[in-house]
Amino acid sequence: MSRTLKALSLLLSYPTEELKADAQSLRAAIASEHDLKPRTRSALDPLFEEFARDELLDLQGRYTDLFDRTRSLSLHLFEHVHGESRERGQAMIDLRETYLAQGFYMTPDELPDYLPAFLEFASLLPAREARRLLAQPSHVFQALFERLAKRRTPYAAVLQAIVELSGARVDPDAIEDLRRQPDASADDFTAVDAAWEEAPVRFGPETPQPTGFVAKLRAWKRPADRPPSAS
Repeated sequence: MSRTLKALSLLLSYPTEELKADAQSLRAAIASEHDLKPRTRSALDPLFEEFARDELLDLQGRYTDLFDRTRSLSLHLFEHVHGESRERGQAMIDLRETYLAQGFYMTPDELPDYLPAFLEFASLLPAREARRLLAQPSHVFQALFERLAKRRTPYAAVLQAIVELSGARVDPDAIEDLRRQPDASADDFTAVDAAWEEAPVRFGPETPQPTGFVAKLRAWKRPADRPPSAS
């Protein structure tokens, strides 16, 4: 399960030359563990084919339109649970402390609810604990899967895989609350601008060097607290 979670975490990170080149290795890692049902693994094939076939700029553009310019598809989990409420700050602190207790370090400007980092942390845990962790926001994963599936993007398969790995029965009330939230399109620039108006959240003193994944992710992807620059 560890390799599968790591592969899914990287598939949800910003496309780079390194990620494009390594995509087929991620595919093999997922296949090697057999933690996903065959049809779930097959559902990931179109995404791997896009990485193999399409130009990097096209991959990056689609990723940005989905996850950076559509607030309802944000990869920051607490965006969907707490919005801009005060509870979000405390939830960030609690999650960061959970990471630190296991020796998983992030720098102060890296937000702990960023889904690729959350998945990487889960990959460090025993399978039972990882499933328990994934089950907690399973309603968020389900909502993201439904919104991505509606857009007919192969990224939907990644969220489908995460839901399956959690083994959770999604709370019907929690998922209905998320379904009622606005699902703005990628062209809703007013919502996009508003989403980036607030300053990034920073917590705690400088930590030791980040875990290898976080350091690599920071090298591969722009900082999580900055929007994409206009071209």
